[in-house]
Amino acid sequence: MFLLSFRPLLFHHECRPKLPAFPPPMSNFCRPRKTLHVRASGSPHRAADPAVTPGWQKMLATAASLYPLYVTIGGAVAWVNPSSFSWFVQRGPASYSFSLGFIMLTMGLTLELRDLFALFRKRPFSILSGCVAQYTIMPTFGAIISKALSLPPSLSVGLILLGCCPGGTASNVVTLIAQGDVPLSIVMTVCTTLAAVVLTPLLTKFLAGTYVPVDAIKLSISTLQVVVVPVLLGSYLQSAFPEVVKFVVPFSPLLAVLTSSLLASSVFSENVVRFRTLAISASSSSGFGTHLGGNPGTLFGDMGVVILSVALLHFAGFFVGYLSAAVTGLGERERRAIAIEVGMQNSSLGVVLATAHFSSPLVAFPPALSAVIMNIMGSSLGFVWRYMDPSDAVR
Repeated sequence: MFLLSFRPLLFHHECRPKLPAFPPPMSNFCRPRKTLHVRASGSPHRAADPAVTPGWQKMLATAASLYPLYVTIGGAVAWVNPSSFSWFVQRGPASYSFSLGFIMLTMGLTLELRDLFALFRKRPFSILSGCVAQYTIMPTFGAIISKALSLPPSLSVGLILLGCCPGGTASNVVTLIAQGDVPLSIVMTVCTTLAAVVLTPLLTKFLAGTYVPVDAIKLSISTLQVVVVPVLLGSYLQSAFPEVVKFVVPFSPLLAVLTSSLLASSVFSENVVRFRTLAISASSSSGFGTHLGGNPGTLFGDMGVVILSVALLHFAGFFVGYLSAAVTGLGERERRAIAIEVGMQNSSLGVVLATAHFSSPLVAFPPALSAVIMNIMGSSLGFVWRYMDPSDAVR
């Protein structure tokens, strides 16, 4: 988990110890090893062998693996000079929806429809396990962390609200990099987003004491537009124009990574100025500063505590999400997909809900910071897993 854009509401041959330059089309990740051997021996896929991978593909793969760097730079630029992303922000929500749709289209190019449909028919338990983990781990730890760090009420609500949000599309990109189960990741994104219509308000009310309504119609339409349709289109193009897609696929991961980085930085930049001003004015009345031991009336005095709370929440999602998948007996690729999906939230939805339903600007602060922190942590984990061959692929 990066984002689904909800601005309209306000705003995958052979698997072997040596890895290929970049994960091949994910559809083959779901097939038995016997099939993989046959496919890898065919001429259309010889380039997947690390020994004969063209140099330009290796360069593209290396560039795509630098996702953590792109997000870090983008976040720093957004903090220092938020107007750097105004050209993109001002064209929203169309720019956000188009970019999110483009990311999911690149995912669809690496998938086959039968892989997605096979999930519901053959592996419903994997889907259910992932969705349950999403809506139990993150909300629970949101409440635990906020209490452990003694966050002020507004920030506590913001952190809990973030934990109650569904997974985001950035998780699909990171799962691709991490050689996880991409079909499972995409299906989880769709399912948790649709479930958010009911679960996000109820969980927020139960844990934070505040009911946050979610527009069911707009949320469903947005999910259809930026997740389902692009993935289906990409899968169709893979079958209808295989030679063209074969040429384009090596570029897809890098394009998806760059687009996701732009989205994360833009969402963050939109809120920098707002929180610099409003949080300062709110500090005197909310205790944000004196309550955490910082300088009164100063946002920067407590920035470390807020960053820590958001980082701990996402770390809990990645770590406990992986453990929950392991305990239920799922394979390594599924574990990675679930860990990433649980750990990466739809932070932009959190920002929208916070600004629309709460008077204090501090409620939106944790989700806004999450847009950058979550992507740095998730992409770094994906980078590490990219160099670790999934155990179930070599059985």
